[in-house]
This record gives sequence, structure tokens and C-alpha cells, in this order.
Amino acid sequence: MLHTPSGGADSGTAAADGGLMSIGTVLNVLREEFPEVTISKIRFLETEGLIEPQRTPAGYRKFSARDVERLAQVLRMQRDHYLPLKVIREYLDAVERGEDVRLPTLGRPRDGSEAEGFGDVLGESEAGTGSRLAREELLAATGISAEHLEEWESYGLVVPLPGGGYDAETVTVATLVAELGRHGIEPRHLRVMKAAADREAGLVDQVVAPLRLHRNPQTRAHAEARTRELAGLAVKLHAALVQSALGLRLS
Repeated sequence: MLHTPSGGADSGTAAADGGLMSIGTVLNVLREEFPEVTISKIRFLETEGLIEPQRTPAGYRKFSARDVERLAQVLRMQRDHYLPLKVIREYLDAVERGEDVRLPTLGRPRDGSEAEGFGDVLGESEAGTGSRLAREELLAATGISAEHLEEWESYGLVVPLPGGGYDAETVTVATLVAELGRHGIEPRHLRVMKAAADREAGLVDQVVAPLRLHRNPQTRAHAEARTRELAGLAVKLHAALVQSALGLRLS
């Protein structure tokens, strides 16, 4: 649980604003658990609809304790489950409406419990949303440096969209690459994974291509759902094969 400041230079301002905090105070609170968070990241999460801080007549952001706790939830889900922001937003909104929903996960959570396949995320998240991030937005969302992004692009791990910008799924890719880097796995080591992903995508494409070219509009529309289904199965199989191989080596 996060603890908001109860004293110091900001406490008088907070009291005058009914407990509301400036973005600088929020940054200090969050950095206790998330040392790499930045003001740019907080602003980016606001533009993505994850939080809606109040504004003073002069346009300054003012955050409530609820805003800060929601920010912490978003950052935890990004850190621990590598979820796209749209999935996180929809999950938190559903929880606030009182709905009984389960958090989808990408890969294996840090607690070691079994995870849902990426197909579940593909079916309910950024796939097909058509959202586009500018380079600065991607850097702010992931907290990586421009130098790291250029390196990852040189290896084909991060690929800009035609005409510039990045799709929302690139945030997940960049987050995972950064996390693997913290464990000593360098981007050059990941080229084999990128090549495998391209081959798997090509296989799915071959299966779905006849549906996309069909004269029946309903059949063509069905191609997108079939693509997500096959992609999810391919990712589950890939994960199972990796875990099986590691299990054999460790036995």
C-alpha cells in the first residue's frame, strides 16, 4: 500500500486542496515502489485514459489518493504481467463498476502461477485497435532511452509502422526486452526469438490468407478472429515447448 506524505513542504498545499497532490508529490510517492517512473510516464498514462486528475484554473494537475493508488495498480500490472495499457484500463474500469473479472496475464506471472495464454490478451486488447504511438510516447510509456530503442530497432525487435509511429503492442515488446535485459539477456540474443516469431506469423498467415481473399464479406471478417485464435494457440505452444525444454534440461 502506498503512503501519501503527511508532512513537509507539500502538506500545506495538499490540505488546502482537500488532500490533492501535485504531480511532483505523486512522483515522489510512486518512486518508493517504482524507482524508474517519470513525470512523462505519469502524463502519458493520463493521455491513455488510465487516470483523470483534476485541474486547477491555471491548468495544473491535482491528484487524489485514489488517483495515486490507481497509478500504482497500472504500474504493477505493467511490471508484473506485461499487459497492454488498453487491457489494464478495461480491467480497472470493470473492477470499479463492481464486475467480477479476472486479470488476464501475458506469459508467466512473477508468483509462478499458471498464466492465461497470450491469445486471451490478443482477443481482448490492442489487436486491431489501430492506435499509433509517437516515438516520444513509446519512450515515455516504457521508460527506455532513445539509444536502447535505436539498438532494438537495428535488431528488428521493435519495428515502426509504415509512415512512422508504433502500434500499442510495441509497448509490451519493449517492456519485455527491457526486463530480459535486466536478467542479462541482450537484444542480440533475442534475434532468434524474433526469427521464430516471424516464422510462426507466416504460418498463421498461410492458413488465414484464403479467408481474407474470399468473396463472402462474412468469411473475410471471420479471418481476423481466426488470426487471433491461431496466434494465441501458437504462442501457447511456443511457451509450452520452451518450458518443456527447460524442464528436460533441469531434470
